[in-house]
Amino acid sequence: MFDHVTIRAADRTASERFYTTVLGVLGLEPRRGETYTEWNEFSLAAASPERPATRRLHVGFYAPTRELVDAFWRAGLEAGYRDDGAPGPRPQYSADYYGAFLLDPDGNSVEAVTHGTPREGLIDHLWIRVEDVDAATSFYATVAPFAGFSPGRRLADPDRTIFETDGRGSFSVVDGPPTEHVHVAFPAGEKATVDAFHAAAVAAGYRDGGAPGERREYHPGYYGAFVLDPDGNNVELVCHNR
Repeated sequence: MFDHVTIRAADRTASERFYTTVLGVLGLEPRRGETYTEWNEFSLAAASPERPATRRLHVGFYAPTRELVDAFWRAGLEAGYRDDGAPGPRPQYSADYYGAFLLDPDGNSVEAVTHGTPREGLIDHLWIRVEDVDAATSFYATVAPFAGFSPGRRLADPDRTIFETDGRGSFSVVDGPPTEHVHVAFPAGEKATVDAFHAAAVAAGYRDGGAPGERREYHPGYYGAFVLDPDGNNVELVCHNR
């Protein structure tokens, strides 16, 4: 589902240490660059006055086994990080859902989860808290035809809409104090899809975050466009032309 998800950290070194500790349990090593530190499709960068720290995000990372979920949680606690929910079943999500939760240095909720649906990527799901679930649902339903996920399924308890793809993860928009300053990028197979995504979102009245075009600073052939969701988060469609 996700090409990449990027968060901003108030203290990049501290956040990098946290994610290296817990994602290392899942067999992932960071790739460090001047601007970003990356673990597959998840990355972090330093916050700045222009790009403040990400707050109130929930990200769930897929673990193949319950034993790895337990190890993820223990590694975080042993390193001094804050507990946000001990390992165990969460049948409110599905009958075979098993997760454990920690808080990163900026207070974001970070989970390792396993269940009966294997995932192709690292990120199992995101929860983005929003001021108005209806408004956020309309925005992501506008994006859905271009990004290749479902138009959304509204759930009453908690008040949220879930967007899904088969075997490749999900994300939800959830009623609550809004998540701030997360960047979510969805993949596109061709440039024309990127163009159509941007045109449709702008025509629907959403804020332009960057017109379609090549971003060679990422790599030659990187072609993306950006719009802002109703809570100001930066949403991208990208074609890598590889």
